[in-house]
Amino acid sequence: MASVFINGGTGYVGRRLAATLLERGHRVRVLTRAESVSRVPAGVEAVVGNALDAASYVGALSAGETLVHLVGTPHPSPAKAAEFRRVDLPSIQAAVAAAASARIEHLIYVSVAHPAPIMHAYIDVRTAGEAAIVQAGLTATIVRPWYVLGPGHWWPAILIPAYALLELVPPTRAGARRLGLVTIGKMVRTLIDAVEHPPEHGRVRIVDVPQIRKGLSSSRPRVVG
Repeated sequence: MASVFINGGTGYVGRRLAATLLERGHRVRVLTRAESVSRVPAGVEAVVGNALDAASYVGALSAGETLVHLVGTPHPSPAKAAEFRRVDLPSIQAAVAAAASARIEHLIYVSVAHPAPIMHAYIDVRTAGEAAIVQAGLTATIVRPWYVLGPGHWWPAILIPAYALLELVPPTRAGARRLGLVTIGKMVRTLIDAVEHPPEHGRVRIVDVPQIRKGLSSSRPRVVG
């Protein structure tokens, strides 16, 4: 049984992840603002704090714990560059600081697939978050989806035939696979696998879209550091 602390545990991915971890017997705690406590899944412990301020929750973390960082701007688009810098970047910087201070066991960060021809501001912020993790010397798993299909997020499914065609053509195959679509079920499964099977101490594991689709147990994610 792992002790898992989730930043962003009341959101699209976080609620499903928290509930599934709890079903699998793990201890689960979620960082939440006071006004969002009611959105924390039943059976999951709510920790009131501010994801943008490490000092507000570092005392709640403990050595040997896994921190899953899911905080981010909902429905990201090129028009939300200022919000990425205001929320997404400070929140991962705070998470890295809290993780290092508490000497946690494992940090899991949901980043974004890159390089890509669009969403440059979003990618810049997420890659800065990845760099902060590496520079801090943390044991970490960085998961890089492009778009996660699920309830309320199905519209890109119309692009699946186009993706299939792009994967048949050598010049576009790598990009189509790197920027492919994944389902919410596979995303949660990947995060569960990451919690239950962390990388070696001091290593940073990169999980791209092809590995999310296959699952960590069936693929070989890249390891750096």
